[in-house]
Amino acid sequence: MTVAVPEFQYLRDVLHKHSAIVLADDKQYLVEARLAPIARDLGFDSVEDVVREMRRGDRGLQDRVVEAMTTNETSWFRDVHPFNALRDTILPELIDRNRESRTLSVWSAACSTGQELYSVALLLDAHFSEVEYWNLELLGTDLNNTVVDRARAGSFSGLEINRGLPAAMIARYFVRDGANFVIHARLRNKVRFEKFNLAAQWTGLPTFDLILLRNVLIYFDQPTKKQILDAACRQLAPWGYLAMGGAESPIGITDTLETVAIGGATFYRPEGR
Repeated sequence: MTVAVPEFQYLRDVLHKHSAIVLADDKQYLVEARLAPIARDLGFDSVEDVVREMRRGDRGLQDRVVEAMTTNETSWFRDVHPFNALRDTILPELIDRNRESRTLSVWSAACSTGQELYSVALLLDAHFSEVEYWNLELLGTDLNNTVVDRARAGSFSGLEINRGLPAAMIARYFVRDGANFVIHARLRNKVRFEKFNLAAQWTGLPTFDLILLRNVLIYFDQPTKKQILDAACRQLAPWGYLAMGGAESPIGITDTLETVAIGGATFYRPEGR
């Protein structure tokens, strides 16, 4: 069963208004899959009943629906090459550059359940012991409160823990908690996770040495992509790096970034800095 056209259009409008995410015409099946559990949980017979309740002005339900419709696909050391470039080239360069100030700032801007930012924390701990007592700003943000809470907990299922994480790191950095694996408190205490809407006004953010903006711009329209990329460029230190997903590029969107190829990965830096 697919969602009727009027309800689907209403949901598309709500999703775009509150998250700037664009839901394609052929995504009725996704709406049904993501919202059917909410309908069952509320005792409704269908997704149309959920929409009917939203139209009555239930803001809490609206927020729950928007969160359910956001994509939260992630894994450890996702795509490998960018993390090899971080380990071998970018992090050594940034650490050398910041050795006097003893600071390092990294932002995972669409962090989902936290594996991307925790992967950076693991790299730093495993390969760069000199930053152990530095002032580290390791920030993960996401629009979805539920996944932000999960990231803070640092608890992962067996399936999640085996998606890209080497066995040696599992043994070194995680403890069993029933069926789950929990990252050591020492690592959890080095990161923080907050709710943040990339399509809204950016306030309260520091300048970053590294911004990971990976596999998220594909969900936005062209003006929003430009808005986010230009804002990210302003948030980068003059020597900083920006990472995007393998299927993403700033070309044709903004001229504020220049391409830097490092090994098998592509990064971006502020143009002319």
